[in-house]
Amino acid sequence: MQTEWVDSRRAVEELKELAGLTGGPDGARRVAWTDEWAKARGWLREKLEEIGGVEVETDEAGNLWATAPSDSESAVLLGGHIDSVPNGGWLDGALNTVAALEVMRVLAPQRRPVTLRLVDWADEEGARFGRSLFGSGAAAGSLKPDDVRGLRDRDGVALPDALAEHGIELDRVNEASRQLENAIAYLELHIEQGPVLERMDLPLGVVTGCFGVERHAVRFTGQHAHSGSTPMDVRRDAFIAAARSAVTFRDDAARREDVRATTGFVNVSPAIVTAFNGWCETSLDQRALDADVLAEVLKTAREESEKVAEEEGVSVEWERLWRIEPIPFDEELIELAEEAVTEVAGSSHRLPSGPLHDAAEMARLMPTVMLFVKSLRGLSHTKEEDTPEEDLELSVRALHRLAVKAMEREASRG
Repeated sequence: MQTEWVDSRRAVEELKELAGLTGGPDGARRVAWTDEWAKARGWLREKLEEIGGVEVETDEAGNLWATAPSDSESAVLLGGHIDSVPNGGWLDGALNTVAALEVMRVLAPQRRPVTLRLVDWADEEGARFGRSLFGSGAAAGSLKPDDVRGLRDRDGVALPDALAEHGIELDRVNEASRQLENAIAYLELHIEQGPVLERMDLPLGVVTGCFGVERHAVRFTGQHAHSGSTPMDVRRDAFIAAARSAVTFRDDAARREDVRATTGFVNVSPAIVTAFNGWCETSLDQRALDADVLAEVLKTAREESEKVAEEEGVSVEWERLWRIEPIPFDEELIELAEEAVTEVAGSSHRLPSGPLHDAAEMARLMPTVMLFVKSLRGLSHTKEEDTPEEDLELSVRALHRLAVKAMEREASRG
């Protein structure tokens, strides 16, 4: 197979074309299960159908597939998602699919040892109904129809009704699993959405896995009273306990390598200017790639919150909101990805992914790896999201090389 001649410049121009078609002054508008998303899907499908010998179909979960067959049914998958968050950036998701489109153009006409497939997963972002990784989760079996049947958007539209508008029956979405029967590897390119590569002055990196997440509501209960008449030394101020705890959560994460701790929301009562607060609820989102480390930071956070609560004369209780185990990627594919990145960019760097991606669902089922390309200022999910065009071109070339290496690996195994 040829390892050159991928037209990375064309991919960048098509990203701009898509942004012009489904974007505007406030950013991308490709929210899944909307007309704008369907327009983007139609654009992508039309370009895929122009590639000779490629079969295009939509599965029961709304995922778009393009297949370039070979003598072997074993398939290497190139994955991504074309949907965006509201007022999102021009690269998050779209880069994955447009880069894969360009790789398909080059490799589909060639003789290959295995089948090559592109998948545009439906509703990776979960922006409209709150359930991320919808299409990949349905195919992987982790999404159950009854768990999402009652979801509604902000206008009160039920998820099953929105799906039906796009020809999808909720009770059949798990039938998409048939698409994965012969898959032997999953490859995904994404913008980093963080500042690490830019700080290292590197265009590309190789992702070692997706962080596990522990997400809790932490509630402190004291006693509110008048702000003027209550001496400072007898107050049972729930907000102060929450604030002190949030700082300990942050500091513990900062002492560790590749650990995150974030207090995202704060609710207080009575929330008036003339009283200190007797009740405070905060969120805590903790992330790490190592399961033991994640368990340790959670244990530490609980202990610290209880210590602070006792000192402030309040009580504390924890409620788990959500969790997911860390998801490491395949070591052999990581090494192939490092080779591809080094050949294209001269050097590589390994880093974890804090955000979840469709690759997380695939890694449960098959060898998986991701490539990251630099994000300027670490910004994503905003119209200010950007990456230098020369780095985007490098990323397309790296994905192409990685796809070739993954297929050649399978051929060498006979």
